[in-house]
Amino acid sequence: MISGRCIVLVEDDEIMGASLMQRLTLEGAEVQWHRQIARALPAIRTPRKTIDAVICDIRLPDGTGEELYDTLTRYGTPPPFLFITGQGGIDQAVRLIRSGAADYITKPFDISRFLERLAIVMRPGGDLEMPPETGVSAAARRVDRQTAEAARRDAHLLIRGGHGLGKARLARRVHDRSDRRAAPFVLLDALRQPVDASAVDIAAREVGEGTLLIIGIGQLLPLAQDSLMQMLRGGPFRLIATAGMGIEDKIAAGGFRADLFHLLQSHEIVIPPLADRPEDAVWLAVRLFPGLNARRAAPLTGLAASTEDAIRAHNWPGNGRELRARLMRAVEQAEGAKVLPSDLFPERAGQEAIRPLAAVRDAAERAQIVAALERTQGQVTEAAKLLQVSRTTLWEKMQKLGL
Repeated sequence: MISGRCIVLVEDDEIMGASLMQRLTLEGAEVQWHRQIARALPAIRTPRKTIDAVICDIRLPDGTGEELYDTLTRYGTPPPFLFITGQGGIDQAVRLIRSGAADYITKPFDISRFLERLAIVMRPGGDLEMPPETGVSAAARRVDRQTAEAARRDAHLLIRGGHGLGKARLARRVHDRSDRRAAPFVLLDALRQPVDASAVDIAAREVGEGTLLIIGIGQLLPLAQDSLMQMLRGGPFRLIATAGMGIEDKIAAGGFRADLFHLLQSHEIVIPPLADRPEDAVWLAVRLFPGLNARRAAPLTGLAASTEDAIRAHNWPGNGRELRARLMRAVEQAEGAKVLPSDLFPERAGQEAIRPLAAVRDAAERAQIVAALERTQGQVTEAAKLLQVSRTTLWEKMQKLGL
């Protein structure tokens, strides 16, 4: 039940932490042990692989388990939390359960009982059998789970996200794993050319009982929207549509039917940008590298560690499409044994003397935060006092700066 699972342990007590670490490891779990919230927060928010559970003490040296949990909920749905508390923290633990945490256990506890509670709260093991296809972050794994669920359902589907995130590939994945996979898969691309009512009618006849994919549904001409809405009331096909994140603005301006949007939005998958998933950007680069490298007469040995850091730091406005284009050029033109940051971002060469103000500000803030944390030996509360900001503000800045 625990073997092969990834568990984060947040515990400052050396004896308790070492004991739990040893037992969980013996049970076959992969355990990451953090003694402070400052270290646990980024590890949970941007994990290298899916986290199946978090074991967290209520009282920690730089805050409380409740503050950690609350902070994580601002960015998405946290992994299941099993809180460890003394008698004095029961009220707090109960409050956390009501807020969505999975369970709590009071000290002292029997280890067999603890393992039973942990096994109950952990996420179902489906992720362990499902290889990552969108990425390794919690957000990407959520997209993969939603994709699998959409393939099992037969409802119309809306896939939203920015350019270059693979929305069409995800739609194809849903079709190929659905009960309609033997039927046609027909694509209409409204981003490449105008799609009118006649084009929708022709596509509907071609698709039969299969899947109709409309790319950029927000660009459909008004009569095409009307025709599509009528077909969806009784048509035999399944519609999967893709759209950007600004379609509501078009609805507000009267350019798109609100009822059509809401019909699709009832079953929706949103793909977050790579800027919010730095580890997924590295994962994608590593995944793309072998195919691109195979084209070289003298293959490279891989990506330099500094290149992976540069990938994490870039905001990727073009998402995966930009990453693939940059990596293709870098692999083709690299002169060393590995892909270097200068291969991936050649436009930055010689521009180090002038940096964007935002980057300079972030670097300065990072240096001050690191200095404050070192002076207070990792005590976030004390560091916040030195920096004259609230503890919440400091946490948010630490998360933004990757500390």
